[in-house]
Amino acid sequence: MAKRAYKYRFYPTPEQEVLLARTFGCVRFVYNTVLRYRTDAFFERQEKIGYTEASAYLTAMKKTEDTAFLNEVSSVSLQQCLRHQQSAFRNFFAGRARYPSFKKKRGRQSAEFTRSAFQYRDGRLFLAKCREPLNIRWSRDLPSEPTSINISMDTAGRYFVSCLCEFDPEALPTTPKTVGIDLGLKDLFVTSDGHRIGNPRHLAKYAAKLARDQRRLSRKQLGSSNRAKARKKVARIHAKISDCRMDYLHKVSRQIVHENQVICVESLKVKNLLRNPHLAKAISDVGWGEFVRQLAYKAEWAGRTLVAIDRWFPSTQRCSACGHVAGRIPLSVRNWVCQACSTEHDRDENAALNIKAAGLAVLALGEDVRPAT
Repeated sequence: MAKRAYKYRFYPTPEQEVLLARTFGCVRFVYNTVLRYRTDAFFERQEKIGYTEASAYLTAMKKTEDTAFLNEVSSVSLQQCLRHQQSAFRNFFAGRARYPSFKKKRGRQSAEFTRSAFQYRDGRLFLAKCREPLNIRWSRDLPSEPTSINISMDTAGRYFVSCLCEFDPEALPTTPKTVGIDLGLKDLFVTSDGHRIGNPRHLAKYAAKLARDQRRLSRKQLGSSNRAKARKKVARIHAKISDCRMDYLHKVSRQIVHENQVICVESLKVKNLLRNPHLAKAISDVGWGEFVRQLAYKAEWAGRTLVAIDRWFPSTQRCSACGHVAGRIPLSVRNWVCQACSTEHDRDENAALNIKAAGLAVLALGEDVRPAT
């Protein structure tokens, strides 16, 4: 059994909208207040606050007159936000993430509910302290009863519910095909078979409209209702771009996993690549990290094998025919000739072939494909 989240959009009633707004506000308030409490305790008294102490602090807050409004919402979502904060601190101390940051009022809002705070009956979902079920657009059936749900509202004002369910992944039939994938900007990726999957450049399609609405937003008076409306228009454009990007990545990643038994990809440090001021916007738009992430979990569910080669492997510089390393090749050079064997290479196809060969070597022998120094 594996766990999978199924995300649906829903449309709350006015009563539910008020309850959710209050819940989001309380979750944000508790998270920020406890984060400030833990930070001050360490820097002022060198005292480390864990989840147990944070939970006790929340209990004391509920008994205080000024913060008694926390009792108006489900206590489960408040406890869950403290668990998420504890996970954030654990990732920080392990070096996997930055120091936890405060939640913003105008950012994405969310609240998590466990089984004690919701009911799922006859295909309908009821939240705690809510009489009517959520008006969910069920695009597909749930495989089982949710173990937990996450209610969220994005910056465009859309509401979503994510249901975490247990399911049995079905392995796809075994196929002899293997593929190497070279990620790029001109094309999203090029395979070792010579197939090119184009980069749709979603951000460029809406760049003019986005710039126009951002200029209009900058002219609105701070705190006015017109500024709030203009901000929502800009948020809708960003949401449209994000939805288009995710839809495209899901389709191409599913196609790759469906057709190939072994998938070889590069191990890219996208955060480091984003430091390039000339390519940062294009790299963010293409979504390399999200694409590889989707390949990883879809391959696991489908019984496929994903191999990530060392990020220092010279896939572009190495000749796929004789193995000669040509040295640094500028990004503007799309075709080059090997000096050792005179083979003419397409830059991306040659890299994909090398990635496939290195991935199969790692899979079969566990070899280190990093070049010798």
